[in-house]
Amino acid sequence: MQLGLIGLGKMGGNMRERIRRAGHEVVGYDRNPEVSDVKTLAALVKKLDAPRVVWVMVPHGDPTRETVAKLGELLDKGDLVIDGGNSRFTDDIENEKALKAKGIGYLDCGVSGGIWGLDNGYGLMVGGTKANVNKAMPIFDALRPEGPRDEGFVHAGDIGAGHYVKMVHNGIEYGLMHAYAEGYELLAKKDIVKDVPGSFKAWSRGTVVRSWLLDLMVKALEENPDLEDVSDYTADSGEGRWTVEEGIANAVPMPVISASLFARFASRQDQSPTMQAVAALRGEFGGHQVMTIAEGDTLRSEAAAGPKSTATVKAKAATKEKPTKSAPKAAAKGRKAAAAGPSSGAGSTGASAPTSGTGSTRSTGSTRKRTAKKA
Repeated sequence: MQLGLIGLGKMGGNMRERIRRAGHEVVGYDRNPEVSDVKTLAALVKKLDAPRVVWVMVPHGDPTRETVAKLGELLDKGDLVIDGGNSRFTDDIENEKALKAKGIGYLDCGVSGGIWGLDNGYGLMVGGTKANVNKAMPIFDALRPEGPRDEGFVHAGDIGAGHYVKMVHNGIEYGLMHAYAEGYELLAKKDIVKDVPGSFKAWSRGTVVRSWLLDLMVKALEENPDLEDVSDYTADSGEGRWTVEEGIANAVPMPVISASLFARFASRQDQSPTMQAVAALRGEFGGHQVMTIAEGDTLRSEAAAGPKSTATVKAKAATKEKPTKSAPKAAAKGRKAAAAGPSSGAGSTGASAPTSGTGSTRSTGSTRKRTAKKA
């Protein structure tokens, strides 16, 4: 079978090779002339016999939308376009609509496998009509892992379903990666654990947490046991965000995936404005001395070495967070803040006004006492 493949980067280049190994003809196009088989998209289309199948493997968003639009001008009725990138499922609906008006078919295909897919095969999740899936099945069979088709390929549903399933797959991946990472930090901090890489490797067989991600974690730790010179700055491809957005839209609670996504955001901050605000508030209501950035960095660097106990952390922080020497001054400060009125709601911060609901804090307290006596 013939295939036109657009985008010959880390994954696209390996996919071309795997498809060729399976005996198919692949005409590849990339903006990099050193890896491209043809000079232009038009030349790629001319090299293919009708009805053509063209696979798009470029970055999601505008690059994919623009490529699909150009193909819509170059291809003929009866041809088929497959978007194998990480597009959002809503883009698929628009792309399919535009191509359908010209008689050109469309499939969306989520692809998982990364740089290892050349030898191991790729997990494929496809959305679109059964007829179009059957037309491209020789290519899907060439790309998927060896073994039963349903263990590496799924026709997930209608247009957009393939990328939707891949989106959820990546959201789960975020959570799994973060769980392994938290486990690594705890093992690395505990002084009685002497072999952290070996501990992860021991989970590779016979345990419920074994996975390919675990195997990759073992590989990374064997190559760099202390993760020396590895920045904690972590990017996100967008699919984790989309998964959380879909969770909100469909009222599906996703505390693990959401937390792992927000942890990536936190990794990009030298100082956290959120935690700066928390520290300032502790100073206001508790009379705690607010540390300078330099003092905080000193404690942070000491903590990175691994505290002997929670008491050690508290003791070191206490030297920087000296409470106010005058209790009356602290109380006066609190009364002044209360007198300023509430920051939200309609009642004051005084005890006689409600903090939530319709009852006051006094009446709530007395109700509890009466209930307790009856009980």
